[in-house]
Amino acid sequence: MTLPIVVVGSGVAGMATALAAAPHPVRLLCRSSEGSASAFAQGGVAAAVGAGDTPAAHAADTIEAGAGHNVVQVVEWITRAAPGTIRWLEAQGVVFDHGADGELTLGREGGHGAHRIVHAGGDATGAALVRALRAQVERAAHIRWQGGAEVDALLMRGGRVAGVRCRGADGRDEEIEAAAVVLATGGIGALYPHTSNPPGATGSGLALALAAGAAVCDLEFMQFHPTALAVEGHSLPLLTEALRGAGAHLYDGEGRPLMTGLHPLGDLAPRDVVARRVWQVQREGGTTWLDTTPIEGDFPRRFPTVFASCQAHGLDPRRERLPITPVAHFHMGGIATDLDGVTSLPGLHAVGEVACNGFHGANRLASNSLLEGVALGRRLGALLAASLPQASTAHGPARWIERGPGLAEAAQPALRELLWKAAGPVRDTARLRDAWRTCQAAEASGWQVRLAKALLRAMRLRRRSLGAHFRLDCGCSL
Repeated sequence: MTLPIVVVGSGVAGMATALAAAPHPVRLLCRSSEGSASAFAQGGVAAAVGAGDTPAAHAADTIEAGAGHNVVQVVEWITRAAPGTIRWLEAQGVVFDHGADGELTLGREGGHGAHRIVHAGGDATGAALVRALRAQVERAAHIRWQGGAEVDALLMRGGRVAGVRCRGADGRDEEIEAAAVVLATGGIGALYPHTSNPPGATGSGLALALAAGAAVCDLEFMQFHPTALAVEGHSLPLLTEALRGAGAHLYDGEGRPLMTGLHPLGDLAPRDVVARRVWQVQREGGTTWLDTTPIEGDFPRRFPTVFASCQAHGLDPRRERLPITPVAHFHMGGIATDLDGVTSLPGLHAVGEVACNGFHGANRLASNSLLEGVALGRRLGALLAASLPQASTAHGPARWIERGPGLAEAAQPALRELLWKAAGPVRDTARLRDAWRTCQAAEASGWQVRLAKALLRAMRLRRRSLGAHFRLDCGCSL
């Protein structure tokens, strides 16, 4: 009997893995109908495809943004693979933006030393990638897509991960044996009160791996995007960094430039620097704004997602400044893997935001996440298809490792506020300690609390500022 590869998660990393695994059979399990974080991505795909740009320069910018905490081998491989990744995406049906000369339109975002951001549909790149890859998945004879499937346990046999248990949309549990299990479940942004991620990005796959004893790393590195539209809600509309690359500027409520004298790149400073500045102004009782009125050209065509979000809230970015707030955006930490997506548990792989392979270091460079998901998803799928046996090599008694019950919905807002205050853009020892003790006392109430405790522990152990992990009590100042 040929066992399938089970891929949990339907963002670009999961779909790229599934497509590249052909002709091996794949079960692609998707939990939510609300969409993946990939589809929310307004940035583009970073790739050194412009005149005078090189993968080495892209790698240098990635390591600079990552505060040198990156794994150089991983950075070099992905940045070299980036131009080929663009060509592969085009072959899958992604239509990237081109200028009148027929060449790719290249944008620039914070931390990049060159124009190397490839967009599709202006600020709708993530949605364009998801749409094209989903169409390919639906055509692929080797892939069986299953929506509404909540994976809550891993099958262990003889020290090897040998399958998953999932609850389907009909409420029934299904046990699936697998030649390999791939977690591509995204990040943890929805554990915070405001996020750019979909509501389902709560770290469910990371929590499952932790329960099974998989090694994790760099959990303290959470990136906060400085410019979400400050409106009511949990998942807030993102105001892409490309707006500042196109000429938008940051101001406080008094009309003073927000970033003057704080960083050589000014409004295009790395996200953590800008996010802390916005956080500081708001903490002091001020307001923060993004002025998009200087942007030239057809705004609705260049930034259709931003324009639609603003219009939905009665705002016109062509004529007025937009209120902004920092939001939880991207988790650089996760399940520890190598370049091939291999985890510390035989039979278990991870790819995309749930994984930590060292590409992003301590702070992700803008528009590197879609690149990572596609490039490493393709690599992982091809490696699995080439190396997996037809029958299971796992022997011994079966044992189910469960993630456990979730936190009651009524208790989730309190946990989100706890994390924002203690584990937000700015941290200190006292708040981290108190929050950790609160989670320790309540960890039996749900897996989200146990995951929060693991995050807080990592933040406490790193006693100096690095990248997106900023400790106010270690000699650093805002």
